Amino acid sequence: MQTLITLDLGGNRVGDKAVQHIAGALRTNTTLTTLRLEGNAIDDKGVQHIADALRTNTILGTLHLSWSTIDDEGAQHIADALRINTVILISFPRIYSNQFLSHLQTLNTLHLYSNRIGGEGAQHIADALRTNTVILISFPEDKTLTTVRLRWSKIGDKGAQHIADALRMNRTLITLDLEGMEPSAEGVQHIADALRTNTTLTILHFNWSKIGDKGAQHIADALRINTTLTIVDLICNGIGAEGAQHIANALRTNTTLTSLHLQSNEIGAEGAQHLGEALRTNTTLTTLNLSWNKMGAEGAAHLADVLRTNTTLTTLHLVCTEIGTEGAEHIADALRTNTTLTTLHLGWSKIGDKGAQHIADALRTNTTLSTLNLECNGIGGDGAQHIADALRINTTLTTLKLTYNEKDGEIAQRIDEALRMNTGVKMV
Repeated sequence: MQTLITLDLGGNRVGDKAVQHIAGALRTNTTLTTLRLEGNAIDDKGVQHIADALRTNTILGTLHLSWSTIDDEGAQHIADALRINTVILISFPRIYSNQFLSHLQTLNTLHLYSNRIGGEGAQHIADALRTNTVILISFPEDKTLTTVRLRWSKIGDKGAQHIADALRMNRTLITLDLEGMEPSAEGVQHIADALRTNTTLTILHFNWSKIGDKGAQHIADALRINTTLTIVDLICNGIGAEGAQHIANALRTNTTLTSLHLQSNEIGAEGAQHLGEALRTNTTLTTLNLSWNKMGAEGAAHLADVLRTNTTLTTLHLVCTEIGTEGAEHIADALRTNTTLTTLHLGWSKIGDKGAQHIADALRTNTTLSTLNLECNGIGGDGAQHIADALRINTTLTTLKLTYNEKDGEIAQRIDEALRMNTGVKMV
C-alpha cells in the first residue's frame, strides 16, 4: 500500500489560512517526508503555524519555504522549532533500531532562500543550529538538519558571523548555500574562519556574492586547513587573477577538494596560469569549471601544459573562454597524451573549422575522452568533415554536442555518415 510522502504546493498563493490547515495535518501525519511551499508569499504568521507543527512532527525531512515573505520574526519561529525538532533515544533495544529509524526522520533539509531574513533572523537560525541534533544512543546513525539554503538573504556581516559561530559547534550540517548573500570581506572572513575547524561541511555554495579577490583569499586560507570540503562553488564573484592565485596556492596543499567551480569570474590568462601550476601537484581535484572567464589562447596554453601530465582531473569546463583556434590547438595537443580527462566542454569558444580540425586530430589517438561539447563554435562543413573522419577511428567518445554551429544540415549529414561506422557515439 502506497502513502503520500511528497506534497508540492509551490506557487499557489495558498495564504495563511490554508497554511494553518496544512500545519494542523503535519501534527498527526506519519508519512509525509517532503513538503514544498515555496512561492506562496507565506509571511511570519503563516510560518509560525508550520513551525509549531515541526515541534511535534518527526517525519518531515525536507521543507521548502523559499520565495516567501518571511523576515526575522519568521526566522525566529523556525529557529525555535529547530531547537525542539530533535529526538533523544536512550536504551532503545537495538533489535528494533533499524525498523524504528526507517520511519524516524527529523528535519534535515531546510530551504529559506529569497526571503527577507536579515542579520537578526540569521542569528536565530544559527543559534538553533548549535543545539539541533538527534542523539541515538547505541544506534548506527543519526538524522538531523544537514542542508541550509539562505540564497539571496541579505543577512550581512552580522548574519555571516552568526552562521559562522553555528558552524563551529554544529556537527551535522553538510551543505551550506549562501548564494547572493553579498557580504563584505569581513563577512566572508567570518565564514572562512569557521571552515578552518568545521569537520562536517562538505559542500559550500557561495555564488553571486561579490566576494572579490579578498574574499577568495579568505576562502583559500580556510581550504589550506579544512579537511572535509569536497565541493566549492564561487561562481560570479568578481574574482580576478589575484584571487585565483590565492585559490591555486591552497590547492597545492588541500587533499580533499574534488570539485571547484569558478565560472563567470575575471581570472583571465594569468589566473588560468596560477590554477594550472597548482594542478601539477594537486592530486584530488577531479572537476574544474572555468567557463565564462576570458582567458583566451594564452590561458588555454597554460591549462594544456598541465593536462599533459595531470592524472587526476576528469572534467574540464572552458565554455565561452574565447580560446579561439589557437587555444583549441593547445588543448588538442594535450589530449594526445592526457590519459584521465573524460569530459571536456569547449562550447561558445570561437574555435571555428581550424580549431575543430585540431580537436578532431587529437580524437584519432585519444583513448579516454568520452564527452565532448563543441556547440556554437562557428564550425562549418570543413570542420564537421574533420570530426566525422575522426569518429570513424575513435572508439571511446560516447557523447558529442555540436548544436548551434554553421551549416547544421551539412554537419548532421557528415556526422551521420560517420556514426554508421561508429555506433558508440551519441549526438546531443
